[in-house]
Amino acid sequence: MRGSFVIDNKLYMSRYTIISYVLSVTAVFLVLRFHLLPAVLAGLAVYVLTLKLARHLPKNISRFAHKVALGVVVICVITCLTSAGAAIWSFIGSSHGIAALLATVVDTLGSLRGTLPASVADVLPTTIEGLRQQLLELLGEHVQKISVVGMEGIKVFAHILLGMVVGGMAALHHFTEQDMAPPFISALRCRLRNIATAFDKVVFAQVKISALNTALTALYLLVALPLFDVHLPMATILVLLTFAVGMLPVVGNLVSNTVIVVISLGISPGVGFASLLFLVLIHKAEYFMNARIVGNQVQATAWELLSAMLLLEAAFGVVGLVAAPIVYAWLKAEAKEQGLI
Repeated sequence: MRGSFVIDNKLYMSRYTIISYVLSVTAVFLVLRFHLLPAVLAGLAVYVLTLKLARHLPKNISRFAHKVALGVVVICVITCLTSAGAAIWSFIGSSHGIAALLATVVDTLGSLRGTLPASVADVLPTTIEGLRQQLLELLGEHVQKISVVGMEGIKVFAHILLGMVVGGMAALHHFTEQDMAPPFISALRCRLRNIATAFDKVVFAQVKISALNTALTALYLLVALPLFDVHLPMATILVLLTFAVGMLPVVGNLVSNTVIVVISLGISPGVGFASLLFLVLIHKAEYFMNARIVGNQVQATAWELLSAMLLLEAAFGVVGLVAAPIVYAWLKAEAKEQGLI
């Protein structure tokens, strides 16, 4: 184990390793406290993707050619991620995107008000603004800070772009590291590698789960229901929403399922019940997939991840909720490396 040694069956860590842990935990706290998570996630995405793609570069080329190839890989990764982010942002802001979906949900809730008990109907929003306000109160003030348009949005975009650049530079530096580095530098590099590994395991495992969940939802909304001459409004948007929010473990599934069931109830109670039954089955299947894919990757059970998500959400809001699986996976990997568990 790097930076530690064993005396009389007791584990001792060097002062360099201890300092690196203190600095790393402090950095995580500051990132969550000052809402820098989008920049850090963007940087980690560029770092991890660059290292993955760099493995396929030819080995028998000159050192200069290898550096040029790495630079091209970094530029391509940043360009692709930026383009994907711009496309998503454009879709969200379009008249056929999330705004139209919210309008559909509000209309459906309005049609259901007469069939619900008065105590329930009174708390349902009657306008898009009312629904938006309830969502903001549910998700916390951080969503409003991230989603506002204007200078705040430009600042977030600048943070993300800077995070990508830093991630690319860190990836380039990864291939120029010297084997014989000072102990403190080696300890810091070890922390970076471990948190990048945790990010890799959690995020890309969640992408697999979200993609499978989206495929099953698409089959239901776009194939199964039309076979029975049932056409759900905004079905394509719902499929895209399922994939997007599916990146958030457990909680994301609840968001997409709730929206689908509400819109289904607007067609008929039978369709609403069928949607609820189908989504419950998917959720149960995803529970086992989550335990198998994410759990096996980070050696954590569902209750462990949920506990971490609840704790960090209470401390930092939605930012903590998103970061919780990665932070927990990293801390558990560090504890395992030091022989603590």
